[in-house]
Order: sequence, then C-alpha cells, then structure tokens
Amino acid sequence: MDSFTLYAALYLVGFAALHSLLASLPVKKMARRHFGSRVDPWYPVFFSASAAITILPLAGLLVRNPGAVIYVLPSPWIWLFFSLQLLIGLASLRAFLDAPHRFLIRAQLARPKGPQAFALGIKGIYCWIRDPFLLSGFLLLWLTPFMTENMLPVYLLATVYLFLGSMHWESRLAHQFGEEYAAYKKEVPRMIPGRRWRGCRGSGGSGLK
Repeated sequence: MDSFTLYAALYLVGFAALHSLLASLPVKKMARRHFGSRVDPWYPVFFSASAAITILPLAGLLVRNPGAVIYVLPSPWIWLFFSLQLLIGLASLRAFLDAPHRFLIRAQLARPKGPQAFALGIKGIYCWIRDPFLLSGFLLLWLTPFMTENMLPVYLLATVYLFLGSMHWESRLAHQFGEEYAAYKKEVPRMIPGRRWRGCRGSGGSGLK
C-alpha cells in the first residue's frame, strides 16, 4: 500500500466516523433539545453540506495527485457517462422528494406507532427499490468515464462505505417503522430495482399517523 492509498483510507475512515456521528440519534436528540422543532427541516441541509465540505480535501488531493491513468473513455462515450451521472443525480433528488419524512429528526426519534410516528408511505422510486441512494452512489462512482491509480482505491473504499452506510440506515428504518418496514423489506430488493411493491401508495402516504 503506497502512502496516498494509506492517507486516503485514513481520511475516509475519519469522514465515515464524522458522517456516522452526525447521523446518530444521540446527536440528533441533542440538536432537537437545543434548537427545538425548528431544527427538523435544517438538519438534513446541515448534514449534506458538512458531508460535501469534508469530502473536498480528498477530492483536492485526487486532483493534485491523480496517479497514472488506467483508462479514459473515448468520445462520445465520455459524454454519455457524464450525462448518465447527471440523470442519476436528479434521480437522487427525486428519491429524497419521494420520502422526505424519513429524514425528519422528530420522525426518526419517534417510536413505531407512537404519536409522533410517520406512516411508511411507500411511493415513487421506493416502490421498486429500498435504497435508491445506494444504487445512485455506486453508479455515480463507477460511471466516471476515466480512472487513475489513485482514484481506484478511493472508489473501492467509498463503495464499501456506501454499502455499510446503507445497512446502518436500513437498521434505523426498521426501528422507525417497525413491522411495516419488515414486510416491505421482504418483498423489495435493497439496490437492484425489482417488481413493484403491492403496498405502494399513489401520491400520498407521507403524513403523520
């Protein structure tokens, strides 16, 4: 393992630790205790912004020290892959809009069937796939139309982190939605879209119980 790979691995471990800490329920409880209910719509923004900012140094290192080129796709494939990445980014936004209640602190802290609990309310892209963010993360990484020696270990480590993060997120959803999510999990695949779930809702289903 060369020094860059070691530094990248250590940085990603630190990034994952910070990201997981901010996603943890104790930190969210503390935020809600200090800022009240007004923190609900802003915490996802803060969480996403902190992730984007803290990943920038690693991106900067890759730009300054990419390593030897492994491959570069020729035109028009390079533009096709960039276009697919853009579409996948838009699909990720759609996935958020299809289930915004999953990201509210008060919903995450609520007990299943409690007075603050939200209904699972499966609709949109979640009718076919449990974790569209895992799939979009994989595709955004591996549809990059070029690869270098230093990018490859970073992408491999990021892939592992995405999968572990998905497992953690799903354990939280199981706690948040209880038996309803367990039934959904049995029928709908995590990452590869499958048959439309029979319990899928139309345009509603995301309100409070």
